[in-house]
Order: sequence, then structure tokens, then C-alpha cells
Amino acid sequence: MKRYTEKELQILNQQLKGISPAEIIQWVIFNSDRPVITTNFRPYEVAILHAVSKVESAIKVVWCDTGYNTPQTYKHAREVIEILDLNVKLYTPKQTAAYRDALFGGIPEVNSPQHDEFTRQVKLEPFQRAMRQQNPDVWFTNLRKGQTAFRDSIDILSYSKDGLLKVSPFYHWSDEKLDAYLEENNLPNEFKYFDPTKVLENRECGLHA
Repeated sequence: MKRYTEKELQILNQQLKGISPAEIIQWVIFNSDRPVITTNFRPYEVAILHAVSKVESAIKVVWCDTGYNTPQTYKHAREVIEILDLNVKLYTPKQTAAYRDALFGGIPEVNSPQHDEFTRQVKLEPFQRAMRQQNPDVWFTNLRKGQTAFRDSIDILSYSKDGLLKVSPFYHWSDEKLDAYLEENNLPNEFKYFDPTKVLENRECGLHA
């Protein structure tokens, strides 16, 4: 997909603001060669998985599993994968949880010197490995305005620090609007989700900032 200038991105984001997620996705898919969607099966992720897979059923779905998800999240992931027949590419950390428990004594506190290395092992390295192997030209994600200060600063279209175009079709949607979308499409949701690298709900996960 072509590289947009900052001005072009601003104009596109203004134009896309009034367009449905389905139309945004269709436009992106038509203009891209190697799109991927990433997911961690957190609350409301099923919305973008459903919307994107309706347009491109074979799209690669990158799931970087930290190994610390709740039982509810794993069950939810299996249900969503089966319902939507997703083409999942699973990536896990190279180190086992037992290794990290021995090294760190469990999940390090967010202010601990070990927390950066823990985050690198369970989240950043698997994600970077996935991006290298899949080599996408477009990255669908479910970032939304109001989630974190950083996410408030981006838009439907934005670029990652590596120059990859990120597309967030539901960027301007509220939880209430997503609830209606899930009900309309008979899609499951799950709120018992845990990210061991964030601790605080309003803390950025590290993949996007």
C-alpha cells in the first residue's frame, strides 16, 4: 500500500471519519497486498475480527499469546476462532513461564527494573518476530479513541514507529456502539482479560507507542 504524507493522512482521516468500518476495511483490503490483523482477544476484539474477516476471510490473524491470559480469554479465543473460521498465526514467547518465574520470581512490578525485559520477552519479541515473518503492508488493529493518551493522539489511519500503516476502523466508536454491533451480529464478548505487561488499564501496551 502506498505511503501517505502527513497531509494526505490528515485528509483521509477526515474523509474516513464519516464512513462505516466495513467500507474502510473494503477500501484498505482493495489497496493492500499483504494485510494482517493482530489480536489478543481482549474485550471487543471480536468486532474487528468479524468485520475484517467478512471482507477477507483468509486474512492472516496474528495472535501473540503472552501465556498469561485468563482461562476465560482462552475459551473466548477458541469460540471466536471457530465461529469466524479465522486464519490464526499463533506466536508465543521463546521462554517458558517457568523460566520467567525462576528468573523474575513471577510477574515483575511495573516499576521494577525487570519489567522492561519481561515485556520484551512476552510481548515485544513475539510481535516483532510475527511482523518479520508475515511482512505485512497494512496492519488492522482495534485501537479506539479514549483508551489511552497515546491512542487519543492518533486516528483511523496512523503509522507505527516502523512505518507500517495501522488501520483502526472502529477508532471513533464507543463501548455502547460496539455492544450494539455485537448484539446485531450475535457475537460473544469476554471481559475477564489480563495483560501482564500493562498492570494499569490506561497504560500503553508497548506495541503501538
